[in-house]
Amino acid sequence: MVIPPLHIGELVARIPIIQGGMGIGVSLSMLSSAVANEGGIGIISGAQIGFNEYDFEVNSNEANIRALRKEIRKARKLSPSGIIGVNMMVAMNNYNDMVKAAVDENIDLIISGAGLPKNLPALVMGSKTKIAPIVSSGKAARIICKVWDDRYSFVPDFIVVEGPEAGGHLGFKYDELIEKKCLSLEEALKNVIDTVYPFSDKYKKDIPIIAAGGIFTGKDIAKYLKLGASGVQMATRFICTDECDADINYKKCYLECSKGDIGIIKSPVGMPGRAIINSFINNIENKKENKSKCYNCLTKCNPQKTIYCISNALINSVRGNVDDGLLFVGSKGYKMKSIVPVKSLINELMEEVRACE
Repeated sequence: MVIPPLHIGELVARIPIIQGGMGIGVSLSMLSSAVANEGGIGIISGAQIGFNEYDFEVNSNEANIRALRKEIRKARKLSPSGIIGVNMMVAMNNYNDMVKAAVDENIDLIISGAGLPKNLPALVMGSKTKIAPIVSSGKAARIICKVWDDRYSFVPDFIVVEGPEAGGHLGFKYDELIEKKCLSLEEALKNVIDTVYPFSDKYKKDIPIIAAGGIFTGKDIAKYLKLGASGVQMATRFICTDECDADINYKKCYLECSKGDIGIIKSPVGMPGRAIINSFINNIENKKENKSKCYNCLTKCNPQKTIYCISNALINSVRGNVDDGLLFVGSKGYKMKSIVPVKSLINELMEEVRACE
């Protein structure tokens, strides 16, 4: 199969892969720049990105904005001509400030999930920054396109369709995931493509649709390109790379986990998620309270009712304290067997794509 480039407006990625944003601190400047240098699109996660700043404990909002600017600048220095974006969760309490800071740093693109980014166009007006929502259904795509059309005479520059096999927070109900009653990525992709066409036609603008969730091999990439996707987003697959910004103990957990170690959990922010079931998760499920300082990071979190702080759990993990931390993972994360350079991984994936008819 001939590998098509990914066009997002005037941005052209030679490799049709977007490296998914992984927080807290898993995908920062090192990983994103490495992917961008290989012709893909590298994504920095904006979630609690300031966790290593000196004043994070007492002034997390300013620490996050400062760290975001630093990581964007580092990524630009490491990949001067690559495409760099950020992932911003709509549920972040400082969402508007973080988006504005990224735009001020001339970020190439912003991807927003964990809610529908209804006001995102207003935050990037007058800039060259491309914007995309993450959706899990044609219905969600229709809502966001209609809202942007009605309010801003604007449509997404691209859309990420995330299926039920993704890692992290998922756009489905807990029972739907457990009972496997969700739309498959194949079904959601088709629905979104059909839904978005009238908006694309109205604005005479190509709106690339990106498939995400459980994509692991070049064969998977080829499959979704043939189904009409313009590219794919892959996150978990990039964890076991040399350039991934997480601690080595974090990466080793993925090498050591089995298929049976991966399950659906109930996040304290009200959304289900897919994670490695470790001692931390088992303790939480057995109601052993693990609450710590609240960082007031997410709008949907109620500190009085939640049994643990998701920021603290994710920070523990990325720093290597995996027994006291949360490790999000895609459904096929157990298949990773070694830590490799990003260049080697992308070369392997592209060879697999080329081998597909």
